[in-house]
Amino acid sequence: MDNKSIAGILYETAELLEIEGADSFRIRSYRNAAEAVEAWPQQLSDLISEPRQVLAIPGIGKGMLAHLEEMLREGRLSLHADLLKKYRPSMLELLRVQGLGPKTISLIWSAYQVCDLEAVEKLAREGKLRILPRMGEKQEQKLLKAIEDYRRIAGRFLLDTAEKEAAKIVEHLGRYPGVEKATPAGSLRRGRETVGDLDILVTGPACANDGERQKLVEHIIQLPGLMQILARGENKVSFRLRGGLQVDIRFLPPDSFGAAMQYFTGSKTHNVALRQRALKMGYTLNEYSLARLDDQQVVASESEQAVYAALKLDYIPPEMRENCGEIEAAENHALPRLIADGEIQGDVHMHTVETDGRNTIEEMVDAARARGYRYLAITDHSKNLAFANGLDDRRALEHMERIRNVDKASDGIRIFAGIEVDILADGSLDLSNSVLEQMDVVIASVHSHFNQSAEEMTARLLKALENPHVSFLGHPTGRILLRRDAYGFDMEAILAAAARYKVAMELNAYPDRLDLSDRHLRMARQRGVKIVINTDSHHTTHLEKIRFGILQARRAWLTAADVLNTLPAAEFAMAMKHAWPKG
Repeated sequence: MDNKSIAGILYETAELLEIEGADSFRIRSYRNAAEAVEAWPQQLSDLISEPRQVLAIPGIGKGMLAHLEEMLREGRLSLHADLLKKYRPSMLELLRVQGLGPKTISLIWSAYQVCDLEAVEKLAREGKLRILPRMGEKQEQKLLKAIEDYRRIAGRFLLDTAEKEAAKIVEHLGRYPGVEKATPAGSLRRGRETVGDLDILVTGPACANDGERQKLVEHIIQLPGLMQILARGENKVSFRLRGGLQVDIRFLPPDSFGAAMQYFTGSKTHNVALRQRALKMGYTLNEYSLARLDDQQVVASESEQAVYAALKLDYIPPEMRENCGEIEAAENHALPRLIADGEIQGDVHMHTVETDGRNTIEEMVDAARARGYRYLAITDHSKNLAFANGLDDRRALEHMERIRNVDKASDGIRIFAGIEVDILADGSLDLSNSVLEQMDVVIASVHSHFNQSAEEMTARLLKALENPHVSFLGHPTGRILLRRDAYGFDMEAILAAAARYKVAMELNAYPDRLDLSDRHLRMARQRGVKIVINTDSHHTTHLEKIRFGILQARRAWLTAADVLNTLPAAEFAMAMKHAWPKG
């Protein structure tokens, strides 16, 4: 039994113990051991005869050592087998449904001996769950919606999750002699807000012949976290990671790398339009090359730039390849200069220990300075978010004074005093105007009453936009990707009001929000509404997630001129008071 198999059993044991209601420390010990075993470079089967070497692995104690010895001796773990016999493997899927925690699953199991998604759904539709303790009809209906959402999003992954997995795979490939390039393609490269699978293209001497490729495949399948090999072909290996993400690794000759990058980056509709253009010009385009139809002479293949140039197009950035007019724009040399990472001058939505953040004002300032920012804004929550220890008028003014004092003592960076004020159910704001008018930045956000009708939510947002102190609307649609849909409202009416009052719209860069979507960002740009890109950071480490917002903005064809926090500090301060720059 190899390390991957051992880690897999330990992970499942932890999940089953969670359903059983075991002690949290015990559950964590199995998860920690699984992570340690999975990442350990040597196979435990080679070490187990020397227990001291195994005990030297972080997360492995004497009790866990006995489990490891059992697995290597018997090929199974009796505790894991007993739990599976008691609860069934299908119960592990239930943990992935929002609102179906271990206690609820255990409750359903105790009452009905049901352990799979279809059976739980049937119980809910028959009204049999509402009679259980802590359930009720409302919880039952929420569960049905959660099951529906789970089925809809199953197999999708957040952009940062996909990026982290891709980075691990690329690093693993890079350790193999003969791999020259390992590059993610597909929807990850295009910056799609969620990713279905990973495409990674590999070139180098290790891909030169079948024998070398098979050696490379053997290296690939030692990747920590790899759960299942799906296919092993001549030029491709496919597998599934522990979290369910499918990965396709393709081996390419160097002279086809550019054509393959173009082809496997997509999107499908962009590629179809590009192939049709190629045919009209007398070419054929595929993953190997752009070649002449008559004699198959290769015209371009080594670089994407060469492929687009041969088709008489300016190079189209990956984020734009969605067949939304980019080919026509490239033909007419009319592609915009998309916003780039280095053009953001400051992040102006972040929280500190004063409410629900994890760092002080000073620590957030230091982190912003380290990123090269010229300014930032501290924007803690208002009092309606009681669970976040939100600020009332008095605390907001005291906090503002502290921010201004830090600003006076800070060299080389401007610190704006701000607030993220709640938009209440009737559209009024959670703090008094006398406080809001003293703030440099006022973010108005919805954090409650998401179930209002579209008409009610539209009226609520319109009333907030009318407040003269609001600088921009925070995470405007309220969506949380793969967890919560956007609330309904009339986006056209909100953008019209935002343009009229010169209230900007936020692009919340945090990967589980990416709110606004690329479609809504395009709508905003077309109507002259400015955007502010922020991370909504609650920790210094969150600031780096700004890049996901940049990707989203690029997908919407935004330039630096569309984004207010590309401005210098003085001009940005004026923009927050509705003095937007021209253009």
